[in-house]
Amino acid sequence: MANKTTYVCSACGAVAKKWSGQCEECGSWDTLQEQTAAEAAPKSLSASTKNVKSNALEFTDFAITGEPPVYRDSGINELDRVLGGGLVRGAAILVGGDPGIGKSTLLMQLVASCANSQLKTAYISGEESTTQLKLRAQRLNVSHAPVDLASATSVRDIITTFDKPNSVDVLIIDSIQTMYVDIIESSPGTITQVRASSFELIRMAKRRGITLFIVGHITKDGQIAGPKVMEHMVDTVLYFEGDRGYNYRILRSIKNRFGGTDEIGVFEMTGKGLQEVKNPSALFMSDTGEPTPGSAILASIEGTRPIMVETQALIADSFMASPRRAVVGWDTNRLAMVLAVIDSRSSLKVAGKEVYLNIAGGLKVNEPAADLAVAAAIISSTLGKALPNKCCFFGELGLSGDLRPVNHTDLRLKEAAKLGFNRAYIPASTKKISTRDIEVVSIKTINELVEMF
Repeated sequence: MANKTTYVCSACGAVAKKWSGQCEECGSWDTLQEQTAAEAAPKSLSASTKNVKSNALEFTDFAITGEPPVYRDSGINELDRVLGGGLVRGAAILVGGDPGIGKSTLLMQLVASCANSQLKTAYISGEESTTQLKLRAQRLNVSHAPVDLASATSVRDIITTFDKPNSVDVLIIDSIQTMYVDIIESSPGTITQVRASSFELIRMAKRRGITLFIVGHITKDGQIAGPKVMEHMVDTVLYFEGDRGYNYRILRSIKNRFGGTDEIGVFEMTGKGLQEVKNPSALFMSDTGEPTPGSAILASIEGTRPIMVETQALIADSFMASPRRAVVGWDTNRLAMVLAVIDSRSSLKVAGKEVYLNIAGGLKVNEPAADLAVAAAIISSTLGKALPNKCCFFGELGLSGDLRPVNHTDLRLKEAAKLGFNRAYIPASTKKISTRDIEVVSIKTINELVEMF
């Protein structure tokens, strides 16, 4: 049978009939890789029914009978929060992140914690030898845990070992870019091998009820097939985020069939591994004491967790035709919209100024509720007046200059009151809530916020 050549984007998985410098789907450059596959089978399955045995499907209903509990505690509370409650039998979980961010460290601590809870665990590494794995376990003080370690890259060998009843409860594959299926000629790390290896491992996990964790590396140049090509195959996608300049790491849920998305877990990187952070708000607020111009506290929501975040703005005179806009931790387009609304709908003019915006601690905030806090920080820096001490902001800014309510108002206010805040500025259209622990100040328009200064 003749072979057919296609070109697959290593960044998004899109398929093209001919090579080009840029992927038409995601816009990435130099990411199309050649892939040769056999032509499709006959269109009609009935054409070869003599040699193919077909079986009728077996159906079941929603009722769960005779099975263990759906969720199992991993021993790491922050991880359980992100997963939606714990480990699920037969779940395939993809853990992505930049090299060296801490993926292998977290998963080593995970299997050790599960092993100490009487779960059968195995850690398969295609990048490190068993001696290196043992040295890392000693550094993390988890070498006493009864974890099965192996260095392997053949998917056939892994499936032969674990494709049996009660073989293992938690299985770690580190990483999927090093695995290969021997019936495919392409080298490990290519899109074909990543898809085939993932498919075989996930199918085994579903069949045997194994909680499968797959590590996927992300590279900037896109030469190695990253997790993007297999996100639709797994049940949960977790991204490990963090800035090398900070000690903390954020585990964020992007996709989760067994829980909510955009949930985060916060860890601190130490010499002995990752430590859970019980109060993340303390990481993202400065402890200088006296309020300074250009600083406003945002009562943010990450998934179901309220976090107090400091937004910092600096407004400076510009000597260029196009004033500079520098943003860290927020959407640049969103900042441009807020500046345009302030300039058009209030008495304050900031269009000709240079604007520098930073979310303290390196956290990335995506929700529109940050509009009011960002606007307050910009106004405070422009006028050179500090905001009142122990106050927070949240609300969405409309193009007409009005402020619109956001969700989870109660959670935001409770978190602010718990951390000692005594005043919260929120949109006036927010549904009335009863609270005694914190004063609520309602704001209708952006011009009203400017006039408060």
